[in-house]
Amino acid sequence: MTDPDPRPSHAERARTLVAGRGVATLGTLAVEPAGHPYASLVAYAVDGATPVLLLSRLAVHTRHLEADPRASLLVAEDASDDPLSGGRVTLLGACRRLEDPGPARDAFLAAHPSAERYEGFADFGFFGLAVERARWVGGFGRMSWLDADAWAVAEPDPIAPHASGIVAHMNDDHADALLAYAHAFSGAADAEAATMTGIDRYGFEMRVSTPAGEGTERLAFDAPIASPTEAREALVALVKRARAALG
Repeated sequence: MTDPDPRPSHAERARTLVAGRGVATLGTLAVEPAGHPYASLVAYAVDGATPVLLLSRLAVHTRHLEADPRASLLVAEDASDDPLSGGRVTLLGACRRLEDPGPARDAFLAAHPSAERYEGFADFGFFGLAVERARWVGGFGRMSWLDADAWAVAEPDPIAPHASGIVAHMNDDHADALLAYAHAFSGAADAEAATMTGIDRYGFEMRVSTPAGEGTERLAFDAPIASPTEAREALVALVKRARAALG
């Protein structure tokens, strides 16, 4: 049966977050003092499911990895108002130098063009983190462990890079459509106002105001979408159905 309320899995949310950021906290095991966790700020890119870093042998964390490749990479959402309410993922695995970086190099330089100035220096090299496990935290009370297979097969949400623009457009120009969605398809048939708060490949969320107060509603698309054009088509089709249902 078709899932009546499809949502991104924790693995998909984690992959989407990592794909959308470029700076993380790298955790290594210190050589001196031996065994202590050591955290440092690094730039990264993603080649498939593999985070890629460009590191200098002069850096302390690189010397740590050469002695013991076990590492972690913490990637967090930008949630400045309440940092602990945002999503974050910690990736665990072995981080080793890539002898033939190939596509990994291309992915890193595409994400960080300024690195071309020094990536050819003898002390710099590309490292790949082979993810063995991941810890996803989506805010208070939402968390899980992901194994290597779950991480590898999940895909970043293709709508994520466009989501803020779609949300702003719907709220600025189509408030009537959002209210129609709420009246026709949600549990808030008496809604007085509706605001889109998020969208992904499977559906979207709204904050709905009713005489009894505010609540949240989620509506699913008939099929997953993969582009802004498909988002527009799905939202237009949905409002036509809503208006037809409302007479």
